[in-house]
Amino acid sequence: MSTLVNALGFFTSSTPAAAATKDVRSKEEILKKRKDTIGSKCQIFYSDDPFMVSRASMQYLYDEKGNKFLDCISNVQHVGHCHPKVVEAVSKQMATSTCNVRFVSTQLTDCAEQILATLPGLDTVLFCNSGLVCFSDILKRISEYNKRHL
Repeated sequence: MSTLVNALGFFTSSTPAAAATKDVRSKEEILKKRKDTIGSKCQIFYSDDPFMVSRASMQYLYDEKGNKFLDCISNVQHVGHCHPKVVEAVSKQMATSTCNVRFVSTQLTDCAEQILATLPGLDTVLFCNSGLVCFSDILKRISEYNKRHL
């Protein structure tokens, strides 16, 4: 488990695993390893001089030299990187249960009710793990609907 924590915890210095390990490898070494281990279709921004993220906090990214940058390009970060409330909630949930939605869960039904309270006229929530899964499911449901109603 500590390997997973180390692998996933590198963006937050608040996790014990990340705080205990200071990675001092060079950008050149990481770029070579990336080329050897990650597919070429996963492109790097600013390929002439790529930005190497060593950590992130709220709206800021930090490079390997400790320079601080306002993050205006990362994927949608509505609450910022490593937001303390999100870190606390995720940590609490991970310590409680990591079961998926196929089991009965008070937290899952409570979450669905809270979501539905913000969406008048809707009565069902379908939880998906990604936008692709969501979109694929929508297409299936449209097809099923059309077969029944055409």
